[in-house]
Amino acid sequence: MHDLKETILITGGAGFIGRHLALALRRRGYGVRILDSLIEQVHGAGTLPEGMEGNVTFVRGDVRDGEALARALEGVGAVIHLAAEVGVGQSMYAVERYVSVNDCGTAALFQKLIEKPVRRVVVASSMSIYGEGLYRAEGGTLVQDAQRKPRKAGDPWDPVDEGGIPLVPVPTPEWKAPTLASVYALTKYVQERLTLTLSPAYGMEGVALRLWNAYGPGQALSNPYTGVLAIFASRLHNGQPPMIFEDGEQRRDFVHVEDVAQAFVLALEHPAAPGNVYNVGSGEDRSVSEVARILAEAMGRSDIAPEITGKGRLGDIRHCIADIGKIQRELGFRPRRDFAQGVAELAAWVADQQAVDRVEQARSELEIRGLVA
Repeated sequence: MHDLKETILITGGAGFIGRHLALALRRRGYGVRILDSLIEQVHGAGTLPEGMEGNVTFVRGDVRDGEALARALEGVGAVIHLAAEVGVGQSMYAVERYVSVNDCGTAALFQKLIEKPVRRVVVASSMSIYGEGLYRAEGGTLVQDAQRKPRKAGDPWDPVDEGGIPLVPVPTPEWKAPTLASVYALTKYVQERLTLTLSPAYGMEGVALRLWNAYGPGQALSNPYTGVLAIFASRLHNGQPPMIFEDGEQRRDFVHVEDVAQAFVLALEHPAAPGNVYNVGSGEDRSVSEVARILAEAMGRSDIAPEITGKGRLGDIRHCIADIGKIQRELGFRPRRDFAQGVAELAAWVADQQAVDRVEQARSELEIRGLVA
């Protein structure tokens, strides 16, 4: 454990993961400073989330703003870089915005860190950089570069081998080569590589965490590009069916936000972390349609069946399952939150929230650009 007086800067710290991480760091005796622009799509009213005032110092500003960064970095011992535009679908048409915030923002951060280095920088990367996860072919061969061809009616949704037999998804380890299938994935990979390249060049330690689907209380329910559980919860809260692309059998790993916060604390403190990338998930995978049913039941809306669209979104992948063996072995990470309990907790929190349902608007944004087929 480092000096208890050390102050940690969390860029984008007023967001969903940031607020849970800030409280976790405060409990461990750190000072916490947050830099956040409080954009309307994520924060609505543009105020700090409840419970944060008094626990953190706050600098309101854009991560691309050198003056705001200089103020935020004053006296800081380490940085956790969460600031980013988030959403695969939206990234495919808001290209300049995503590249500017995610990549130019990270570049601006490091421009200031070159002048005034810190001990360690931990960046939030994403499972999206893998594209399709790791697969196994019928004969047992592992397939790193699975891709789906343009689909005709009746074709399987799953990637197939040369003989047309569907590949079987297996947990994806960090050594799998990236397959960057969306603008969002491209920008997250650049954030990761900038951190791991520039940190050691200037005497700092760099760590990248590739996050799977985080969920829990505090997600932005009115942001139609946020995590799928929050989007489903918003729909159900408003008496609407969750909208599921493809056939609903795509598989994902859902990890509770408190477990994500635990992973960031470990990445910040552990001596083995620098220079590494780590997957952060629960180690369990579920189909998206199963998740929608579990959530509907927890919210008392079992009467609302999900809408299976039978259409795919450009940039979406079929399966990506987390192999969390490396972070367990090297940093001692242990997912603690049971999925059913976590969903029940999310449902209880959603019941007291106001959620503006913007899912249809987001879908039409994609459709008019030909990004849904």
